[in-house]
Amino acid sequence: MDEVFKALADPSRRRLLDGLNARNGQSLRDLCAGLDMTRQSVSKHLAVLEAANLVTTVRRGREKLHYLNAVPINAIADRWISRYDRERARALTDLKTALEGATVSDSAFVYTIWIETTPERLWEALTDPAFTARYWGVAFDTDWKPGSPITWTENGVTISHPDQVVLEAEPYRRLAYTWHTFTPEWAEANGVADDMLADLSSDPRSKVTFELEPKDTSVKLTVLHDAGKPGTALIGLVSQGWPQIMSALKTLLEKE
Repeated sequence: MDEVFKALADPSRRRLLDGLNARNGQSLRDLCAGLDMTRQSVSKHLAVLEAANLVTTVRRGREKLHYLNAVPINAIADRWISRYDRERARALTDLKTALEGATVSDSAFVYTIWIETTPERLWEALTDPAFTARYWGVAFDTDWKPGSPITWTENGVTISHPDQVVLEAEPYRRLAYTWHTFTPEWAEANGVADDMLADLSSDPRSKVTFELEPKDTSVKLTVLHDAGKPGTALIGLVSQGWPQIMSALKTLLEKE
């Protein structure tokens, strides 16, 4: 928590967060273009924000993209807002409101969470159908080898498609796969309206990537859901769904 307050105390770092709040998923070059700072200064400020877990980075090709992470802000709000009257807490509340949901760019959603567990246990929780069914309500049928098909089962509906495949599988470190096909049966079982189903079905197939980074007794889990193009109907859905799923995963792992 001290690192978060230290990071937020500097006006230049707050400007960087404002820039990501306006447009998420920027490269170092993009961020430098909007600020009267040297590239080296921006890099140093970003390093502080990353250390405080206020910024999450994802590599795309040779570029390193930067995303806001609202989790530390939420922790500050949860710990102190109830202890102060509304006027004195307004600054924190405004900052929390500005950053919530700010992990959504036009075409991708990024979410970071720390879980008190081991990489092995977290990998099992992401791949074992008996485990995923407990916190997600989804079971996967696959051997988790790159190129292998994945069959999804959710709310009694089984979804198979040749394009539902494993993209990457590096045990205990990185997992990626394409998202499921949006079928009428899935929509009915999940209460999705016909117009939303039509929008989802017309979008390109998205993919999700999990990155696991152990540190001491915890693992930093970063979820990147790439919609493939800006303005898809999926981004709004996953930005609501992933925080709930990952919160349920954290609760389950830390209780066991």
